[in-house]
Amino acid sequence: MRIKPAGKIAILIIVIGILFGGYQVLNKSGVLPGAVGKESVVPTKAELVNFTPSGEVTVSNIGMPSDAPVGTGKEVRWLHWAWNAQMGLMFANGGKETTKGSLMAGQGISVKFTRQDDVSKMQEALVTFATELSKGNPDPKNGAHFVTIMGDGGAAFLAGLNDALGKLGPEYKAKIVGVAGFSHGEDKFMGPPEWKKNPRSAMGGVCAAYLRDGDWNIVQKWLGDNGLKTNPDEKTYDPDAMNWVAANDYVDAAEKYIAGYSEERPVVRNGKLTGEKKRITVQSVATWTPADVTVAEKKGGIVSIVSTKEYASQMPCVIIGIDKWMKANKETVQGLIKAVLLGNEAVRGNPDALRKAADISAVVYNEQGADGSYWEKYYKGVTQKDRQGLDVELGGSSVVTLAEELQIFGLVPGSQNVVQATYTVFGDIAKSQYPNLMPHYPPPAEAIDTQYVVALASAVNPNPGGIKPVSPPIVDQKAQPGATIGRRNWKITFETGRAAFTGNAGQELKKLLNDLLVASNTFVEIHGHTDSVGNSEANMKLSEDRAFAVKKWLEQQAPSQMEGRLRVFAHGQTEPIESNSTDAGRAANRRVEIKIRAVGE
Repeated sequence: MRIKPAGKIAILIIVIGILFGGYQVLNKSGVLPGAVGKESVVPTKAELVNFTPSGEVTVSNIGMPSDAPVGTGKEVRWLHWAWNAQMGLMFANGGKETTKGSLMAGQGISVKFTRQDDVSKMQEALVTFATELSKGNPDPKNGAHFVTIMGDGGAAFLAGLNDALGKLGPEYKAKIVGVAGFSHGEDKFMGPPEWKKNPRSAMGGVCAAYLRDGDWNIVQKWLGDNGLKTNPDEKTYDPDAMNWVAANDYVDAAEKYIAGYSEERPVVRNGKLTGEKKRITVQSVATWTPADVTVAEKKGGIVSIVSTKEYASQMPCVIIGIDKWMKANKETVQGLIKAVLLGNEAVRGNPDALRKAADISAVVYNEQGADGSYWEKYYKGVTQKDRQGLDVELGGSSVVTLAEELQIFGLVPGSQNVVQATYTVFGDIAKSQYPNLMPHYPPPAEAIDTQYVVALASAVNPNPGGIKPVSPPIVDQKAQPGATIGRRNWKITFETGRAAFTGNAGQELKKLLNDLLVASNTFVEIHGHTDSVGNSEANMKLSEDRAFAVKKWLEQQAPSQMEGRLRVFAHGQTEPIESNSTDAGRAANRRVEIKIRAVGE
C-alpha cells in the first residue's frame, strides 16, 4: 500500500516522538517496557576540551535596531528556548520579527522567532519543513528553518530526528552549523547543601530532570567525576545511586521540586529487585534560568552543586538547520551567522546594546514577571538569597566572537573542536545508559558542518592565518581553591619504582586531560600515592615524582588551559585504600587521585 505524503509526515513525527520526546509519555503509560533490574552504573567520564570566552571585542560601533518590523528580506522561521546564551541573537534581530536597522535586516534576512520549550515539537517542525522541501518547494511555508538547542544534547536530539529525515534522503538531514553563545552558570544541578559538601551523601537521592539532555548531562558529569552511580531506570529506586524523575521540560523539572512530587517505587540493589517498596520525593533538580530563579523564589532550600560555571565548555548554544536548504541558501546562512556574531560583539562591548538585547528577550520569551532588567541581571549571573535564606548562584551566560567561533569548531591552529567533543561525549553517555532508546547517533562528521563559518571567516579576513587563536583567561591566581566538586582515582600506570608512564597510561591520561579541560574554571589537585613496598621515605618521594609527572604531561598538552591551575600533593604509602597484603590491594594503592576544586574568593 502506498502511503500519502501526509501519512509519511505523521510516521516521521511518530518515530521521532518514540525515540526522543515521546519516550516519557509512552513509558509512563506502560507502552514501553521498563528497565526493571537494570543495574546502576558510574557514568562515563565526560571527556571534553576547553573553551572560555576571552572578553575580546573587535566591533564597538554597531547601531541600535529600531522597534519597527522590516517587512522584507529572506524569510526564516526560528524555534528556540528561553535562554540567555542567545542574547546576541536577540540583539541581531531587533525583536520577535526582524526590525529596521537591525543586523539581520542588514543581511537581507527576515527572521521570525517562536519560543518552543518542547523538544519534540522542534523536531516535528524540522520534519515538516524538510518534507515540504522534498516535494519540490524551495522555500517551505511550514515548519522551521532553524532551531537552537544545547550542544551537549545534540546527539540525542539528532539521533531519532535524522533517522526519520533520512527517509526523505540523506540531503534532508539536520546539521549543526554555528554557535550563538554558551551557558556559563545558568544551567546547573541544584540539590541539598550537604550534597555539595559530601557528594557521597547524594547516593539514594532523587533528581527531577529532562532526561538525556543538557542539564541531565551536568549531573552525569558530576557523578562520574566523583565515582558515583546513576540509576538509568526511572521506574525503580536504588539507594546506592542517583535516581531520576522524568520531567517534560526544564520548567516542569523545577515545578516537580517545588511541588514536592512523590511516588512509590520498587527498590533495587545491584540491578536486582529487593522486594521492598519506597516512596520517593524529588530532592533536587537539573534546570536552567528562569527555572532556577523560580526554584529559589518559590521554595528554596537547595543550592547550585555544580554548573556550567565550572564545566565551562560543556554547553554551546548550537544552531541547527536542514542540510539541503542551507546548501541551496549559503549566502543566507552565512549572513545569518555573521549577524549573530556581530550581535554578540555588540552585546559584549556595549552596555546599551546588552540592555536593548535584554528588552528584546523579554518580548520574545514572554516569561511572566520577567522584564528586560530580569534577563540582563541573570545573563550576567548573580548570587542571591533564596526563600529559605540560602545563598544561591543563579543565571550566567556568554556570547562569542568570530575568532572564538573558529576556535570552538577547531578551525585555528592548536584549537580543539569543542562542539564535536560535547556532542560525542554526552552522546556516548546517553547511548551507554539507554541502548534500547538510543542505539546510535549520527557521527560528528555527518552532524556538524563548518563550511558556513569558514566562508564567513574568509570573507572577513581572506589572509590565511589572519584570525589568530584566542587564549582562554587563566584562573585568577589571587583566588583560593574553594569547595571540592570532583574527587576520583585514575588508573594511570607507571613503570615499577619509577615516575615513567607505562605504554598503557596514554589513554587514561588523555581522558584525564579532557575531563579537566571541560571544568576550565577550577583548580586541580594531583595527589600521588604508592603501596607499602620499600621504605616510606622513598615511597613519599616516588609519589611526589609521579604526581609531578602527571602535572608536567598535562601542562605540555594544554599549556594555556593548565597554567596556574595544577597543584601537587605527595602521600607515599600513608593513605591506602586497600590492604597492602595482596597484589590486588597493592595495585589499587598505587594511584593518582585528582581533586577538582571550585575557584574561591
